[in-house]
Amino acid sequence: MPKNIFSRVQSRSLTRHHKIAMAGVATLGAAAIGFSAVPSGASTKTTTEAAQPAAVAFSTEQIKDVKASVTDQMAGASLKAEQIAAKKKADAAAAAKKKAAAEAAKKKAEAERKAKEAASRAAKRAEAKKAAKKAVKKTYANNLDGWIRESLDILKKHDIPASYDGIHRNIMRESSGNPKAINDWDINAINGIPSKGLLQVIPPTFKTWHVPGTSWDIYDPVANITAACNYAADKYGSMDNVDSAY
Repeated sequence: MPKNIFSRVQSRSLTRHHKIAMAGVATLGAAAIGFSAVPSGASTKTTTEAAQPAAVAFSTEQIKDVKASVTDQMAGASLKAEQIAAKKKADAAAAAKKKAAAEAAKKKAEAERKAKEAASRAAKRAEAKKAAKKAVKKTYANNLDGWIRESLDILKKHDIPASYDGIHRNIMRESSGNPKAINDWDINAINGIPSKGLLQVIPPTFKTWHVPGTSWDIYDPVANITAACNYAADKYGSMDNVDSAY
């Protein structure tokens, strides 16, 4: 009886083709046994070929298919992973580009706003300058009335109290309205510092109480009036309160 053919099969899972081949081998083995079981007197001839099991053909087709399938799956998974990574990278790049564009737009808008504000300020300054040029400069008559009125406007800018009547009254008493008047006989004259101008101011007083924006000439009518009123405001509260030599 032939050896069990299963010992010649390699340890692997049996396929349908393997099972069919094994069934054929089993049939051939049974036939060989039948031929040997004849009477002893009969002439029997058996051949080694009949007793030997037929060669089993193993198919590798399915194994190849499995390997190909696994390889395809691995390749597909790798490709999918690469595609996912590429998409993430593209999305990140798009987000960064969008953010950069938004920041650039914001900076541009801010620059435009600042430029617009600067242009507006420049336009306002130009308009103010133009208006100032068009403004008619106030003029004063070159006489006692004009001198007093110009002095009053300057005093007002410096918050120095005085009135037209108070200034006019003291001028008429001190110099009779003569801007070149000089006292050469009183105590100041004796001390070498005579009183001068419309309101008879001595040089030290004029220098101390001089009002910015006026001449430094003690004989200048407007400068003389404003310096005298500034001194009187500090000492008497206002030139209006002066009724005698001060």
